[in-house]
Amino acid sequence: MPKLTDLASAIATHVHDGDLLYLAGFTHLIPFAAGHEIIRQGRRDLTLARATPDIIYDQMAAAGCARKIIFSYMGNPGVGSLHVLRRLVESGALEWEEYSHFGMITRLAAAAAGLPFLPLRPTGAESLAAVNPAYKTIPDPYGGPDVVALPALHPDVAILHVQRADVHGNAHLWGILGEQKEAAFAARRVILTAEEIVDEDVIRRDPNRTLIPGLIVTAVCHVPHAAHPSYAQGYYDRDNAFYLEWDALSQDEVRLHAWLEEWVYALPDRAAYWAKLGSAAHARLTPAPRPSGEVDYGGYA
Repeated sequence: MPKLTDLASAIATHVHDGDLLYLAGFTHLIPFAAGHEIIRQGRRDLTLARATPDIIYDQMAAAGCARKIIFSYMGNPGVGSLHVLRRLVESGALEWEEYSHFGMITRLAAAAAGLPFLPLRPTGAESLAAVNPAYKTIPDPYGGPDVVALPALHPDVAILHVQRADVHGNAHLWGILGEQKEAAFAARRVILTAEEIVDEDVIRRDPNRTLIPGLIVTAVCHVPHAAHPSYAQGYYDRDNAFYLEWDALSQDEVRLHAWLEEWVYALPDRAAYWAKLGSAAHARLTPAPRPSGEVDYGGYA
């Protein structure tokens, strides 16, 4: 059955107060539009999990959505601290749980495989293991050195942004890939936002690019420019200027809440956000075309 809906309806139906939420994407294809819609709808007591929280979780925490953060690196990529999250963690207002990058992805991989945990070799995260009781050391049943075990991470909801999908949620991604596939298979519900909704035949013509199959997708939404200020390869570039701007304004509570009011609460949707960003920014963020070579999969006539 087609799963196409609008983003506001998808969030209202599938994201609940108290959920463990995973907004996936590694610097690329971060679902900012979904995060902003969650803020607008006033969700509370969320556990926010991401390998790198990025500024979307700074914004959601500033809006009062978060109770806990689960992460493996907390920073404004290429700039510095996530000041909101740091203030909340240091003040004790936000619970937190930290892993190595490999540890975080291992937790998702375990859940995606339907396993209670997965082992990994010690990876230099001894200081994390000393303060995080989820790290367990177990004997290798085959006689080798002890290994570290980490529990599966099952998000209630994973939200992913993709370049294109069909109405059933079969989705193509390309460019830098993060933990999108693992998060989707690990989650109980999956919401996709897509730059384009395309015919099923477009998806079928390039099956190896279909990293997210529709059978695990709960809802798919057509939301162009949903990843700004991160980027969607081939559609728009990363807005590095905004990441620098966020570093300054997130240290000032007055400026921070004024930004949320102007750019999130006062706007009805992502189309209004992109229009407000303006034509000069659109032009600045438009990438030069660089198509890949075509692949002939062959087949029967």
